[in-house]
Amino acid sequence: MWSPRVALLFLALALSQPDELVEAAGPLKVLGLFPHPGVSHFHFFHPIMKGLAEAGHDVSVVSHFPDKHPVAHYKDFPLTGMDKLTNSVDLNFFEKRTFYSHFQEFFLLHDWGKQTCNLTLRSEALQQILRRPGRFDVIIMEQFNTDCMMGVAHQLQAPVIALSSCVMMPWHFERMGAPLIPSHIPALFMAQSQHMNFGGRLANWFSTHALNWMYKLLSVPAADAMVQYKFGHDVPSVGELVKNTSMFFVNQHYSLSGPKVTPPNVIELGGIHIQKSKPLPADLQRILDNAEEGVILISWGSMIRANSLSAAKRDGIIRAVARLKQKVIWKWENETLPNQPPNMHIMKWLPQRDILCHPNVKVFMSHGGLMGTSEAAYCGVPVVATPMYGDQFVNTAALVERGMGTILNFEDIGENTVMRALKKALDKKFHDAAKVVSHSFHHRPQQALHTSIWWVEHVAHTGGAPLLKPSAVEMSRFVYYSLDVYAVLALVLGSIIASWVWLLRLCCGSSAAQKTKKD
Repeated sequence: MWSPRVALLFLALALSQPDELVEAAGPLKVLGLFPHPGVSHFHFFHPIMKGLAEAGHDVSVVSHFPDKHPVAHYKDFPLTGMDKLTNSVDLNFFEKRTFYSHFQEFFLLHDWGKQTCNLTLRSEALQQILRRPGRFDVIIMEQFNTDCMMGVAHQLQAPVIALSSCVMMPWHFERMGAPLIPSHIPALFMAQSQHMNFGGRLANWFSTHALNWMYKLLSVPAADAMVQYKFGHDVPSVGELVKNTSMFFVNQHYSLSGPKVTPPNVIELGGIHIQKSKPLPADLQRILDNAEEGVILISWGSMIRANSLSAAKRDGIIRAVARLKQKVIWKWENETLPNQPPNMHIMKWLPQRDILCHPNVKVFMSHGGLMGTSEAAYCGVPVVATPMYGDQFVNTAALVERGMGTILNFEDIGENTVMRALKKALDKKFHDAAKVVSHSFHHRPQQALHTSIWWVEHVAHTGGAPLLKPSAVEMSRFVYYSLDVYAVLALVLGSIIASWVWLLRLCCGSSAAQKTKKD
């Protein structure tokens, strides 16, 4: 027979070991919905889904990128038949950039979002998910250029965790109850850091609110039409459904992108894709080890094809490299490179993270993509960034703000400009600043992957983590920013001023009338 003392002891042990209680509840059924065909985006999502499977949870993933060597409990539902969508970018597209190019990019993303939504809703992969028996404990999805998948989540009736492979976009803040502050939070497409002059703040304010409203007026109705066509007209607008997002995992870290004012339902997981180092191929290891003056790495990511450079820009880079003492490794998609200098090595594919962390790498010449930027921050390598589209501009501005990067505009690429930018980045102060960022990027209370798994399990076991949801999610922006209060105060102040004006006029009028009578 248990005594009250023994019962209290067992209760104390149970309360002190919540993780064991969660594990005792059994594995979760987790669904991942990733309709966007950009592989760089999926590099942020895949470690989370794989980590959940390795933790023993049942993971189903709808994406364009099936795992070639899936771990146990990880099952792919590949999206196929989407030939109209591309995952590479031709550099000729960026030859002429205008001040309104970020609005053109919005319409490109908007059109891309409509295509992915339409084709995913009609895909066999999604039909298999919808036909599966049982329910999911949590749904993890990308929220990027369409909220179409919220309609799927509504049908499956499971808590939603959103992922963003870049910094939060202007339309992400309201759904999470986070303040949208253009005075120090740069919009995704803007080449601004947190410290902006008046002109920068004016442009950022206009772009932030314009893009937010464009998304509401164009992207939300487009998604609504396709979702309601698929599931029926009684499905709420995705603009309302996104307010049910339980948590938001964002690919940023304060050490690089700067601190942001966010509620506890927004979790920074910057650098989660960076895994343990692997041995380099023998030829690369030899090049790096034998580079007495150091190595410069040139890579413009997975989507930009360097071999689509114009001849003038390509030759400008080659002539600049020929003048350098350092060896240069360039991710180049062709077998040959015209006029290739002896200190340049070209390769179609590069283990970028493992190269960057080699002690002989001095500078990374990049397009400013967040994956490469995060790896440079992790390894403590200065960057010469040439942003071309999307979040690359705001990432580059963050590098410059932190003192570990310099910008080389795409339209300015030439022998002398490349040479100046590389010489500047080779300065010791850039190296020292990169090491400071790297220290903060490394030192965290918990590894990013472990953080993500803990929060996924928490959201699932609490039915969507309702205690984390700010009341601001349900507020209109008019109320959130106390514009109604300001309006009342302005009305009261206006009434007081009007009353004083009326009294002054009355007094002045009476004095004038008395003076007239005396005369």
